[in-house]
Amino acid sequence: MEHMEKENAIIKVLLADDHQLFREGLKRILNMEDDIDVIGECGDGIQVLEFCNEVKPDIVLMDINMPTENGVQATEKLREMFPEIKVIILSIHDDESYVFETLRKGANGYLLKDMEAESLINAIRSVHEGYAFIHPKVTGKLIQQLRRMTYVNEAGAMAESGTREAGVKFVAGENNPLTRREAEVLRLMAEGKSNKMIGEYLFISEKTVKNHVSSILQKMEVDDRTQAVINSIKYGWVTL
Repeated sequence: MEHMEKENAIIKVLLADDHQLFREGLKRILNMEDDIDVIGECGDGIQVLEFCNEVKPDIVLMDINMPTENGVQATEKLREMFPEIKVIILSIHDDESYVFETLRKGANGYLLKDMEAESLINAIRSVHEGYAFIHPKVTGKLIQQLRRMTYVNEAGAMAESGTREAGVKFVAGENNPLTRREAEVLRLMAEGKSNKMIGEYLFISEKTVKNHVSSILQKMEVDDRTQAVINSIKYGWVTL
């Protein structure tokens, strides 16, 4: 029974990168963990889709720059074909435009290749548990980009971000199904906070946070936290 429970807890990872030496090094690091198993390697996006059609990994750890079909294209198709498979981008690019594009296509995380092995492993575990994970180095750039975006003010008019007050901006109306509390939870999700951290920040229980997150996903008709955050900012419902 203990052996079966251990097997069920293992995170199955597919590596997708066109540099074989990098894949081999990453595979050795990840396979040292008892709860992570690298079940395959691919050199381009087409191979990723073919592999996932045969064997379903829990997580695809994927580079952006790959031949034939890059990581952004492969991510979009993976989300359409296998929505249960989570995608983490592992890239050398820290430009927020890359982060936006991959998250918009459905990635659950965005990491940089220069991060420490321990941080990478923790990120994989977090994404497997249902959280989004963005490398701290690019989080600041991402937030700055979000703040530069236009938003809809309470009167329904478009305004530039430079004219608004700091803090959460909640836009009510028939086109926005979220409550003010859900908007607060969503903003904290965008900052990468876990349910426990959100609960401590808002002085509510972790169970209550989970209920809010479930309600947010249901109302927005999305499958994961990342898409909820990106869509809410895109629609102008919540701003940072």
